[in-house]
Amino acid sequence: MIELSLIGIGTGNPDHVTLAAVRSLNTADLILLPRKGESKSDLVDLRRLLCRSLLEPGSAARIVEFDLPSRDEKKDYLDAVDEWHRAISRVWIELIKRYLPEGGRAALMIWGDPSLYDSSLRIAGRVEESGMAVAVKVVPGITSLQVLTAEHRIPLNTLAEPVQITTGRCLRERGWPDGVSAVAVMLDSGGAFEALVPADIYIWWGAYLGMDKQCLIDGWLGDVGDSIRQRRSELRRQHGWIMDIYLLKRGAL
Repeated sequence: MIELSLIGIGTGNPDHVTLAAVRSLNTADLILLPRKGESKSDLVDLRRLLCRSLLEPGSAARIVEFDLPSRDEKKDYLDAVDEWHRAISRVWIELIKRYLPEGGRAALMIWGDPSLYDSSLRIAGRVEESGMAVAVKVVPGITSLQVLTAEHRIPLNTLAEPVQITTGRCLRERGWPDGVSAVAVMLDSGGAFEALVPADIYIWWGAYLGMDKQCLIDGWLGDVGDSIRQRRSELRRQHGWIMDIYLLKRGAL
C-alpha cells in the first residue's frame, strides 16, 4: 500500500508551512520534486530549500527530482490538460514503483493548497484508477489568496456579500460574474481585467506572494491597470516566470 500525501506548502515562505505539513514531510519515505525547466528553476529551488529547512536530521526521506511533462499549447485547452494530467500520473506511478516497490509513504509539495486551482488531486485520482493500491492524504496549506489579502490588509469580501473565485480565462471570456461584488482572479496569463469597464472597480494585485521578490499594487483599475500590466511584464522578463493573483471589488470597498 502507498500513502500518497499532497502537502500544501503555501506560497514558498517557510514560515507559511503548517506543523502538519512538517510532520508529513518528516514521516515520508519518498519526496518527489518536480522540475519545470530552467525558466522556472526558482520553484524547485524553493522546494529544495524547504526540504533542507524542515526535514529533521533523522529523516529517512529519499528526495527524488523529476522533469514535469509539458502541456501541448497548440491543442484545445481542456484536451491538452487531460493529456497532460495523464502524462504526469504515469511519471508519478513509475517513480513510486521504482523507489517504493514494497509500499510506503510518498509525498509531493503543492503550492498553496491542493484544493484551490491545483491539479494534484485530479492526477492522484488517475494514479488510483491505474490499479495501484494507494491512499491519498491531503495536508492543507495557505493559499495565495489568503496571502494577498493579508499583505494588502483587507477583508476578502464586501460586508455581507459573496465572493467569486475565477480564472483569467473565464473573466476574459465571460466578464464580471452575476450577483457578486468581489471577484478573486487566479491563473491569469496577463491583463484579463482589460475585458472589464473599469469605472467603479478597485484592484488589489500581488505577484510572488510570500517570496523575497513580492510585489504589490492597488488602486482604482482605471488608474493602475496600465501600471500592473507594465510591472508584470517587467517582472516576467526579469525572473523568467511569474505567479500573480488579484482581487477586484465594485463600488464600496
